[in-house]
Amino acid sequence: MAVQPREEGNRLYAQVARTLAARIAEGVYPLGGRLPSERDIAASTGVSRPTVREAILALELDGLVEVRTGSGVYVAALTPSRAQADTSGFGPFEILEARALIEGETCALAATLIDDAGVSALAAMIDAMELENERDVERSEEIDRRFHLGIAEATQNSALVAAVDSLWAARDRSPQYRLLSDKVRRAGIKPRAGEHNAILAALRQRNPHAARNAMRDHLRRVIDSLLQATESEAVEQAIEQARATVAATRQRYSGIA
Repeated sequence: MAVQPREEGNRLYAQVARTLAARIAEGVYPLGGRLPSERDIAASTGVSRPTVREAILALELDGLVEVRTGSGVYVAALTPSRAQADTSGFGPFEILEARALIEGETCALAATLIDDAGVSALAAMIDAMELENERDVERSEEIDRRFHLGIAEATQNSALVAAVDSLWAARDRSPQYRLLSDKVRRAGIKPRAGEHNAILAALRQRNPHAARNAMRDHLRRVIDSLLQATESEAVEQAIEQARATVAATRQRYSGIA
């Protein structure tokens, strides 16, 4: 059954999570049993696979499911054993989609206004990010945040700085994003200096078109990394479904290319 259109304050992934939780409670998905594939859940609820992934994160936080890498998602309890999934906030992939749109344009504007001191400051952040990748990934991630805010500050537009900062703050508040970040770290994924250097190169050239594309390419790659880090299904299924996911994701974000 497709989920109903979202109401104000009612996140789409939260509706999917409630639908799946109800099916678990009703015994449609029995204790110890495997949930249908993401593709099947997406088809039955009428949402995208990233939205299904957000819903699974919420169920995992509540203790209703166990995600087994390379196997699937299994029912761990019929009723929530933990009440940790605050579904009032934005979903992780919603945040990244918004960041790709807003930070892409912010980066384009920054390219027309940034001075040499601003470029040097961003270059120093990338150097520090690379160093901390080998010592403390959480510190590297904080430098990553400062890098993106530094670009927003280069626009000299306080509204854009506030918009970018609010999206990062929404990420920090999200229990689903925190769980996702834990999975990403366990997978060994760290902030990529090369992608940040591509952004910096466009800013150094004062090229707004290249800056926009570099930022959006970076954030699309972040989305791909998060999808890969949270892939739970068997390899043979994942290969087939990954092709469909990549194609659907490219189509969805083609408007922000």
